[in-house]
Amino acid sequence: MRLSEFIVLHVDRIVDEWELFAETITPAAELMDSAALRDHAKAILLAAARDMTMPQTPGEQAAKAKGEGPEKTPSLDQAGASHGELRHNVGFDLVQMTSEFRHLRACVIRLWVASLVSPDMAYFQDMIRFNEAIDEALAESTAAYAEQVNRSRDLFLAILGHDLRAPLQAVSMSTELLLRKTALEGDALACVTHIQRGTRHMTVMVSDLLELVRSRLGRSLPIEPAPMDMAEAAHAVIAEACAGNPESDPTLEVLGDVRGNWDPGRIAQLLQNLIGNALQHGSDKRDVTVTLKGEPDAVCLTVHNHGSPISEDAIATIFDPLVRSADEQLGQPSTSLGLGLFIVKEVVNAHQGTIEVSSNEEDGTRFTVVLPRKL
Repeated sequence: MRLSEFIVLHVDRIVDEWELFAETITPAAELMDSAALRDHAKAILLAAARDMTMPQTPGEQAAKAKGEGPEKTPSLDQAGASHGELRHNVGFDLVQMTSEFRHLRACVIRLWVASLVSPDMAYFQDMIRFNEAIDEALAESTAAYAEQVNRSRDLFLAILGHDLRAPLQAVSMSTELLLRKTALEGDALACVTHIQRGTRHMTVMVSDLLELVRSRLGRSLPIEPAPMDMAEAAHAVIAEACAGNPESDPTLEVLGDVRGNWDPGRIAQLLQNLIGNALQHGSDKRDVTVTLKGEPDAVCLTVHNHGSPISEDAIATIFDPLVRSADEQLGQPSTSLGLGLFIVKEVVNAHQGTIEVSSNEEDGTRFTVVLPRKL
């Protein structure tokens, strides 16, 4: 009997063995009934059997063995993906889920071989086709499982970031109240100032984390455009940077009309991250230049600093989330989550602008942002 025929004829027996094996995967299986344990096993097997009866050329077989073939079995992929999602939801880990497919493969081959009376060369082809089908189902299950893991992680980070904002706001308001109501001096004033500065850093980090999670959950960065002056925003950000880093002294150059229709809060984020990045990685905190230049339909912003150049490999991924600089990898202290430039890119995209970076030993590092005046 051909393997596809054997699977269809004995599918319930095979699924019974699947269930017995799934019962041993504890503690997740302890709270699952028979239907949950059997899950999509029958659908996967029947879809695999159908796939095995479809004609396949040697070239298609070789491509499929490498995971490169365009041929897909929709019912098999759907059953595999649904199985991966459900196993994640009931608490199976990835190793436990993949072990089910290993057992299923071994069970089918064992039962089928035991039923054979006079093996035929065609049976070896059946085994190859069955293995291909199971591998396809496993790949879809694994992909769906991984997607659920990523989504669960992002939801956790979103909840964590949201819940952290309330205590941070309480700390910030308390320090503001102390500074207004109490005449603090010496060490007491220094301590409150440190708390205030640390709270600001943590607030920025939480905000960046939430923006990352929002993008991973498939939501674009929300903006509320309004008329504003980029020069005023830059002055405010530089003043704040100098308050937090007294040794810094960025230079601001304004050329022409730099007014436009942008989201003031997002533009402040963009400026804070670019200027903060230049101050952190520049060789001289007093040698950072911010230039605003008005063009007919856009405003060009550049932030320049001298220091160790960014390698070409690093430039290729510099706007990716959670990317750490060389200094951070070497253990240099940082208050960054590696999200600052990722947020900058998101803000630029939301405003339909462009951003470029150039860096070399002679000219230093320069970030150039061009934003249209109107969206």
